[in-house]
Amino acid sequence: MELIDIGFGNLVSPGRVVAVVSPDSAPVKRLGQEARERGVLIDASFGRKTRAVIVTDSGHVIWSSLTCEQLAGRFAAGRERKEETS
Repeated sequence: MELIDIGFGNLVSPGRVVAVVSPDSAPVKRLGQEARERGVLIDASFGRKTRAVIVTDSGHVIWSSLTCEQLAGRFAAGRERKEETS
């Protein structure tokens, strides 16, 4: 199973990720609040500013202190490694 580092040693399975979005818009902020109320919010930012929100296929919402661009690069690098081994 492949895992991608989303900051501070936290890992996520790239196959479960539906979206990586910026936390600045009101709908994304509302998504985080609703996830907190449902108990499916994972704060992987360790108290730092949230720069990206990861949404999974299980409905979990993950806050990361890495930017969307940094995460996209890590997901792309992971995909390239997977293709090389196939």
